[in-house]
Amino acid sequence: MKKILDLLSEEMGKAFEAAGYDKTLGRVTLSNRPDLCEYQCNGAMAGAKKYKKAPIMIANDVAAKLAESDVFQEITAVPPGFLNLKLSKQYLLRVMNTMRTEPKFGLEMPQHPQKIMIDYGGANVAKPLHVGHLRPAIIGESIKRICRYAGNECIGDVHLGDWGLPIGQVITELQERRPELVYFDENYEGEYPKEPPFTEEEFGVIYPLASAKSKENPEYKARAMEATLKFQSGVRGYRALWKHILDVSKVDLKKNYDNLNVEFDLWKGESDVHELIPEMVAYMKDNGYAYISEGALVVDVKEETDTKEIPPCMILKSDGAALYNTTDLATIMERMRLYSPDEIIYITDKRQELYFEQVFRCARKTKLVKPETRLKFLGHGTMNGNDGKPFKTRDGGVMKLENLIQETKDEMYRKIREGREMPEEEALAVADTVALSALKYGDLSNQASKDYVFDIDRFTSFEGDTGPYILYTIVRIKSILNKYKEQGGTLENLTLLEAGNQSEKELEMALVQFNTMLLSAAEEIAPHKVCAYIYDLANAFNHFYHETKILAEENAAKRESLIALLALTRDVLETCIDLLGFSAPEKM
Repeated sequence: MKKILDLLSEEMGKAFEAAGYDKTLGRVTLSNRPDLCEYQCNGAMAGAKKYKKAPIMIANDVAAKLAESDVFQEITAVPPGFLNLKLSKQYLLRVMNTMRTEPKFGLEMPQHPQKIMIDYGGANVAKPLHVGHLRPAIIGESIKRICRYAGNECIGDVHLGDWGLPIGQVITELQERRPELVYFDENYEGEYPKEPPFTEEEFGVIYPLASAKSKENPEYKARAMEATLKFQSGVRGYRALWKHILDVSKVDLKKNYDNLNVEFDLWKGESDVHELIPEMVAYMKDNGYAYISEGALVVDVKEETDTKEIPPCMILKSDGAALYNTTDLATIMERMRLYSPDEIIYITDKRQELYFEQVFRCARKTKLVKPETRLKFLGHGTMNGNDGKPFKTRDGGVMKLENLIQETKDEMYRKIREGREMPEEEALAVADTVALSALKYGDLSNQASKDYVFDIDRFTSFEGDTGPYILYTIVRIKSILNKYKEQGGTLENLTLLEAGNQSEKELEMALVQFNTMLLSAAEEIAPHKVCAYIYDLANAFNHFYHETKILAEENAAKRESLIALLALTRDVLETCIDLLGFSAPEKM
C-alpha cells in the first residue's frame, strides 16, 4: 500500500487533470488547520500564474470534479484558492482494513533494497562504558531496526577501539603488580594460560588506575606506549595479554549493551584491519594520492568550493605510526571488500564532523569506495545535566553507563511501588522494562543532533511525552483486550466497521499515517519521528478511550469493531516501540 498522502494526491491529481490542469498540482498535505479540515491541497494557488486564472476559480473547478469521489467526504474551495478536505469514513475503512490484513500494515517495500552498514558502538576495550556511550548505542540500534523494517539489509558494527594506548596502560599496570607473569618473560616459549591473569573485578580497577598514572607520570606513560608498540608488533606475551583483555572486555561490554537491548551483527575492531594498513598505504603511494608533508604521509582533501579550511588527511605520522584516520580508512576498504554496502552510516559525537568530512573525502579521492556509495555522518548532541553541561556524577566525574541505567531502574521501581500493589519480583521486572523505555524514549524523542537535558523525574513520569506514558497506553489497551477475552470474546477474525464518532475517526486518521512516518524516518535516519508519531497516536487513543464505551457497548457488532480497532492500535504501537529498542510489559 502506498503512503496515504500519495494515495490522496493521486486522487486529487486525477481531479486536476479532469478539470484541464496539470495533475502534479494535486499534491495533498496534512492540514495545518485541523480545526477546519483533515487534509489540504494548495495546487490551485501554484497553478494560478500558469493558467492565468484566479486560484479560487481553479479550486472550484477541481472541487466540482471530486463531487462524486468516495475518497473525500467533504471538499471545500476556500478563498483565495485552498482546497480543504475531509476523508470519507468509507474510504478510511478500506485503508484500515488494508493495514489490518497486509504484512507490516501494508508498508510498501523498496524495489531495490539497500545494503546499509551502521557503525554505532565505538566502545574502547579496557575502558568501562560511560554515559557518553548511551546516545550512539541507542540511536544506532534504532536506525538499524527502522531501516530493516523499511525493507533494507542492515549490518550493525560495534567498531571497537581495541588497538591503542588503553591496552598498553593495562599491560603496564599488570607488569607493575605481577612482574613474575610468564607473559613478560621474553625467553618463554610455552603455551600461555587460557584463563586471564586477573579477575573481572580486578580488571575494572586496573584501567582507571593505569590511566591516572599515565597522566601524572611521564615515565609510566612512556612504558605504556612501549607496551602498546609491543602488542601491536606481535610480541607473543603482550599479544596473549591483549587477547585476554579483549575477551574480558567483550563480556562486560556485551552485558552493558544487553541491558540497553542493543545488539551488533559484527564485533569488529581496529585490530581487524591492522594487516590491511600496509597494503592500503602502498596503494595510496603508488597511485599518487599520498605524499610526504613535514615527515607525515598525507592526502589532500580540500576542494575549490570550500569556504573553510579543510586540512589534509594524515595517513601515517612522521614516525610511521597509524592514526584513527588510518584505521577508519582501512575499515572502509575492508567493508567494501567483504560486504560492498550501498551506504555506511557513522553515529558519533557531532564534534567529530570535520574529522569524518576528511575521512569521507579521502575515501572518495583514493577510490576506496564506489562513486555511488553513500557515506553518511550522523553527529549526535550531548546528554547534559540540569546545569546544561555534559552529564556528570555528583562528585563531578564521568558516570559509568551501568550506574546510570541502575539509577533509572531504581527511580522507576520507587514510582511503581508508590502507587500500585504488585509482588516484589514482578515490580522489579516491570521497573526494568519501563526504565529502559524512559531512558531510550527520553533520548530518541530529541532530534539526534541536538543536546538534551537528562531529567530523571521527567523521563520516568507516566504523564506527558515520555516512554512510561507510551507503555501505560499500550498496557491500558492490553487490559481491555484481555477483559474482552475473559468475557468470552475472541481476537480472531474481527470485523471493523466505519468510525462511529469523531474521536474514533481521529484515531484511525493517526493510524493510517504509519507508513508515511516509517518511510520518512528511514529515509532521514530520524528515530525522533517514530517518537513523535507514537506520542500523537497514544494521545489520539486516550482521547478516544475517554469518549467511547468499549466493553460496555451494547451492540455486539460495534463492540467487536472497537476491539478490532484497539488490536490494530496495540500492534502499531508495539511495532513502533520495538523499532526504538524497547518493549511493553503486560501490566503496570
